[in-house]
Amino acid sequence: MDSFPSDEFDAIILGTGLKECILSGLLSVSGKKVLHMDRNDYYGADSASLNMIQMYKNFENEEKVPEDTLGRSRDYCIDQCPKFIIGCGDLVKMLIHTGVTRYLEFKHVGGSFVYHTGKLYEVPVTAKAAITSTLLGTFQRFRAQAFFSWVAKFDETDNKTWDKCQPFQQTMKEIFAYWKCDENTITFTGHCIALYTNDAYLDNVKETVRCLNRIKMYAHSLMKYQKSPYIYPIYGLGGLPEGFSRLAAVHGGTYMLRFPVDKVVYGEDGKVTGVNSKGNFAKLKKGGVLIGDPSYFMDTLNTKEPKIKKSGKVARWICILGAMPAALNKKDCESAQVIIPGRRIHRPSDIYISIMSHNLAVTPKGRYVATISSNVYTQKPKQELAIAYKMLGPVIKDFFITSDTYFPQNDHRKDKVFITSSMDATTHFESATREVQLIYKLVTGKAVDLTAKPEDVNKEDE
Repeated sequence: MDSFPSDEFDAIILGTGLKECILSGLLSVSGKKVLHMDRNDYYGADSASLNMIQMYKNFENEEKVPEDTLGRSRDYCIDQCPKFIIGCGDLVKMLIHTGVTRYLEFKHVGGSFVYHTGKLYEVPVTAKAAITSTLLGTFQRFRAQAFFSWVAKFDETDNKTWDKCQPFQQTMKEIFAYWKCDENTITFTGHCIALYTNDAYLDNVKETVRCLNRIKMYAHSLMKYQKSPYIYPIYGLGGLPEGFSRLAAVHGGTYMLRFPVDKVVYGEDGKVTGVNSKGNFAKLKKGGVLIGDPSYFMDTLNTKEPKIKKSGKVARWICILGAMPAALNKKDCESAQVIIPGRRIHRPSDIYISIMSHNLAVTPKGRYVATISSNVYTQKPKQELAIAYKMLGPVIKDFFITSDTYFPQNDHRKDKVFITSSMDATTHFESATREVQLIYKLVTGKAVDLTAKPEDVNKEDE
């Protein structure tokens, strides 16, 4: 298709990253007429899964792959922003509600680990796990056991389950203090279970109930999948944006790849009216909205009214291994998430490691892909991530990528433009899912339907 349909649209979406594709699918299901464009010739943008030839072409400017050492190119599906899905989380509910699960098959991830005192430990989240975990000291095991037992029974609507705590009036710092949790327990609970990226939640009373519910969700997911709370689509995350794209198409959405945006057009009132591409104009209906990732608004950075602002820099170190890292060999897992809390190594932010293998259909047999990701702050980002790199053992091939991250700066009430933030460094989808829910509600005035039951998602047991 070389020209746009003559229709007017309720929403024009730029970029086929995961957030944009989820929004496209949700809006189409809700009855909105959607046009979805991407300058690339593939779905996924930063969320794409690439084979080895594509990796060499994109990051080495070469097309010849040493298959004698790496294996066949087509056996790789390497995520550019690897993330696992928490089994009982909101993204799973969205997948089920929209029916995208019919296009995908999931497997559970083999383990979730935290770095402490130079070693890796399984993340304890239940009372039983706490009492046996070597991550905790003798007395702290009993205190953590009492805390997790209380959280398991906690119900924000029933004050009989609150013990002597006041979750709507106390901060999490005060809750932890009541249960005599030490700094180690607080760190892995906040960063590896509740999945916060910093410690600001500890002093924010508005986060207390949310934090407790996040811990419960993690525990429920772990009970469901046993080895870890995470699931992952086989053949890589690229299947997620493709699945939501199919969903939108089924509900009347129009997809146009290889269509760069020449200009976003605004009316005299400052509200967006459509976009120009290849000499064509795609028009929004009155009251229509434009949604896009930051790359489509880079031209506004140096203007008087920039629509995006730089928020930092993320590094991703993609490594091909010939064996599971030695630290995980005895853990009996073929895939894993590892979180190195920043405060453990005197960094402002955590370091995340995702490790996947043939078990998830993303590498040839005998090969593993490990991706280290984190915010970086100096001119020597490899040095910042060296502690994680050394943990991997011998590396056959690596790709090191740094990218600036951006967040929206515009007022969507004035221009009807909704810009997603850049993908963060985390190896889970929790922040991305919350952002999708917020944008959907701002656009439609309604919350995303999250009534689906997570147990309905398919999984392949090992």
